Amino acid sequence: MEQWVLTLMTFVPLLGAAVITFLPKDQHNLIRWTAAAFAAVPLLLAFWVWQTFNRAGVGVDDLAGFQYVVKLPWIPAYNIEYFIGVDGLSAPMVLLTALLSFLCIFASWGISKQLKGYFALFLLLETGMMGTFVSLDFILFYVFWEVMLLPMYFLIGIWGGPRREYAAIKFFLYTLAGSVLMLVGILALYFQGGQTFSLIELMAHARDFANPALTIFGMNFAKVLFVAFFIGFAIKVPVWPFHTWLPDAHVEAPTAISVILAGVLLKMGTYGMMRISMPIFPGAMQDFAFAIAVLGVINILYGAYCAMAQEDLKKLVAYSSVSHMGYVMLGMAALTPQGMTGAALQMFNHGTITAMMFLLVGVVYDRAHHRQINGFGGLGAVMPVYTGVAMLAFFASMGLPGLSGFIAEVLVFLGAFQSYKWLTFLSALGIILTAGYLLWMIKRVFLGPLNEKYKDMPEINARELFTLVPIGLIVIYLGIYPIPVMDLMDGATERLVTLVTSF
Repeated sequence: MEQWVLTLMTFVPLLGAAVITFLPKDQHNLIRWTAAAFAAVPLLLAFWVWQTFNRAGVGVDDLAGFQYVVKLPWIPAYNIEYFIGVDGLSAPMVLLTALLSFLCIFASWGISKQLKGYFALFLLLETGMMGTFVSLDFILFYVFWEVMLLPMYFLIGIWGGPRREYAAIKFFLYTLAGSVLMLVGILALYFQGGQTFSLIELMAHARDFANPALTIFGMNFAKVLFVAFFIGFAIKVPVWPFHTWLPDAHVEAPTAISVILAGVLLKMGTYGMMRISMPIFPGAMQDFAFAIAVLGVINILYGAYCAMAQEDLKKLVAYSSVSHMGYVMLGMAALTPQGMTGAALQMFNHGTITAMMFLLVGVVYDRAHHRQINGFGGLGAVMPVYTGVAMLAFFASMGLPGLSGFIAEVLVFLGAFQSYKWLTFLSALGIILTAGYLLWMIKRVFLGPLNEKYKDMPEINARELFTLVPIGLIVIYLGIYPIPVMDLMDGATERLVTLVTSF
């Protein structure tokens, strides 16, 4: 079981996609429940990994903390391997991916257009996401990274809103541009790193890559490749000024795809920086740390100001994601144990909180068929249960103590203050701005006089609650007791900080 658990988690959804293509296209419920069944398997296996993961790290030091490792030859002539495993950094992201994918199947219950295609592509997307987080071979990582691109393009371009083609093409071109830079970097590492694609072996060549005599295009090899990989990952985060694809993609995407975009895909950018850029180029990371911190602060403040200006509820949540991913950048750049743990925890917690927010937007959109903030008013009077769940999500996004968003931001500030005092002060303004735009939105949507147009709006139903309640419980639980996730992450984040700072 330990040897094949990650393989099953990754490829069972792909098997589900294949099965769905053979189902009768008019059997809508059969297609939906088949997709749910195949998405449930990775979730159950992810919980098993969560429970059995060796948090003490005893007996896994020879593989830099990775567990459930499978290493098999794939293309031996070029040292390409089927090499997978998880550590304290990737295990929480695997669980997050499995949980959100499963819940998003039920959030997609209302999809009626080309149902077979939608759920087959969705399960293919899950395979791509899961594979990215477990890959320890660079070619395998790149294949899964690219596998995500195609289904996401079609899921936005076919099942999205009125400007879906524009949003899908923009998403595709931005991501492809980053992928090309990444591919050039992978090839350069292969030829300079002993012709291996193993991430662990490439980490062992970090000092060779940092040799000042080693150049590419007449410039320092490590710094050029660090920038190339950073841009590729920054587009995914997205980091300003590479962020412009995100609001369009979110606004046009179906609800469930917005959840996956914000909850999982954005995290792949910062995950790539932690998994690849930092351990392979630790010297370059030290050189560029301040610039990354500055970009993080820009993300925090710029995203918050843009969110405050939005009239579309979904676009407000999209820009809030840009803002909150800035905290991950700041925590990483601090190069302190608290900052790195805070960054990793923010990735997980933001994934759950923003998933709730997009699901909640989808609930009112399905009823009102618009997302204009000023078009509602007084919904709290007619949808009290929905309003209560919404308050939980929005207050968690504000970083209210007792909810999961708080502890992650506190750890980021604790870590960043040791390295960049003024930048930390500036980034703290993001908390005030976040409270400002969210409270202003709450006032206009849920409070005040009731908009008579929506006096008979139906309350949130059981299926919609099923997608929200599990995430809400996680938000509350980790806000009160974050140790289960932090214990999982601490070993990996401390190793990463030590590796970079001792270089």
